Order: sequence, then structure tokens, then C-alpha cells
Amino acid sequence: MDKKHELLKAMVVLPGTGLVLIPAFILLWSGQIHWLCGKILPESMFVVAVVFLLASVGFSVALWTVMLFYTHGNGTPAPWAPPKHLVARGPYAYVRNPMLMAVHAILLAEALLFGSVGILAWAVIFWALNTLYFTLIEEPGLTKRFGDEYVDYAKNVSRWVPRLTAWEPKGKG
Repeated sequence: MDKKHELLKAMVVLPGTGLVLIPAFILLWSGQIHWLCGKILPESMFVVAVVFLLASVGFSVALWTVMLFYTHGNGTPAPWAPPKHLVARGPYAYVRNPMLMAVHAILLAEALLFGSVGILAWAVIFWALNTLYFTLIEEPGLTKRFGDEYVDYAKNVSRWVPRLTAWEPKGKG
């Protein structure tokens, strides 16, 4: 399959499952949907603003990171078609997992929009599972694939806490 098809498959399968399918099952299972956390206008305008901000930032950063993987990494976010080059620019110069931070922002927006404790719980579980996956599988794999380049990057850029300034590898400038 070519790179464009792999990207499309990655975009449908990964975010489609975590951001649409599982939250939809949670909402169906719980049987309760409280739009805008059950607030009424004008009280809900604050919730609308927060939902809009979280979703907008989340979608923007997610799209940006996917495009960086595609254009500079020569791959996709999917484990079956990973980037061939380490991507340490854009939001990746500040934090190692901006794509997952973006997904979490979107999940929090969904939890607020639907007033769903279940989706909020899913966001916490999703974060915990990804932290385990990154620690036990992805990061050792990146070290194996990219060697000292990734080790230097991981020493300088935190997994979850963004830097105040962009990191640049030694020798670049």
C-alpha cells in the first residue's frame, strides 16, 4: 500500500477508535447525554468556549503532528507504517508526545460537551495505557530504530511536560 493509503488508514483506525467509537459506546452504555455538562444558556457559554478551545487546539495539533510524520518523517502515526526519520520539530521540539496530548484535549472536550464522567474516565485510562505503551514498547523501539539521535532527544524533551523553548539537536543551528 502506498504512503497516502497508509496515512488514510491510520487516520481512520486510530483516532476513529479512540475519539469516536469508544466514546460513542460509553455514551450508549451510560444512557445519559447531558449536552454542555447539563448547563443552560448563558451559563453554558463558558462550557462552549472551553469545549471549542480544547477541540480546536487538539484538532490543530493532531493535524500538524500527522503532517510532520508524513512530510518529514516519511511515514504515518500508525505502528504498521511508522516514520522512517525521527521527527523533532514543530510541537515535537517541545514535548515528545504532542499527538497524544492533542487526543487528550479532544477527549476532554467530548467529556465536557456530553457531561460524561465515562468519557473522562476513558481519557484517564487512555493516558495510562499510552504511558505504559510508550514506556515499555514505543520508546525502546525508537531507541533501536534511531539510536543515539533518539536517546539525545529523549534526554532533552519530556514525554508529557512541554519545554518552554524549542529543543534543537546538537550540530544544528
